[in-house]
Amino acid sequence: MELFSRTGKCIIFSAPSGAGKTTIVHHLLEQNLALEFSVSACSRKPRPNEKEGKDYYFLGVEEFRKQIEENAFLEWEEVYENLFYGTLKSEIERIWSHGNTVIFDVDVVGGLNLKRIFGDAALAIFVQAPSLEALESRLRGRSTESEDKIQQRLAKAHKEMSFSKDFDYILVNDDKIKAFDEAYSVLEKFLLK
Repeated sequence: MELFSRTGKCIIFSAPSGAGKTTIVHHLLEQNLALEFSVSACSRKPRPNEKEGKDYYFLGVEEFRKQIEENAFLEWEEVYENLFYGTLKSEIERIWSHGNTVIFDVDVVGGLNLKRIFGDAALAIFVQAPSLEALESRLRGRSTESEDKIQQRLAKAHKEMSFSKDFDYILVNDDKIKAFDEAYSVLEKFLLK
């Protein structure tokens, strides 16, 4: 890749909200796979318990736009009006400089963009709930969002599921332990190639 001074492998996890990708990613980071989490940048304010540089780089809208102009992002997206998320090029360089494999936890569009950029150096995994009903139940179970937000996320999820075929692997998350084992097995095969 011409964007970086050195290259390595990447693992991309994408899913609609509530499918369980973050839980799977956190589990994999605890395994002995030399993975390092790519911290995304965003334009929103931190939620309670979120930490700068660990959960996200919280840039604010103006700084995010400035970084776009400076070509600091590998990929970025305006998910909702003035709500930006993106991957900083410097973050990938940092992880590869440690000799680790980058693991991404990104939305579906971001995942497809990253797969397009990294090609065969990336494994793109689409995590899906066993059904839209199960997804809705998980979103409601969080008790963190308004009814409008839940409906917005469900509409987006319906659209996102149509992109699952564009990923290298579809992981149906209907049982957490089974999903952990399946994800580990798929990653191990890719990393040993």
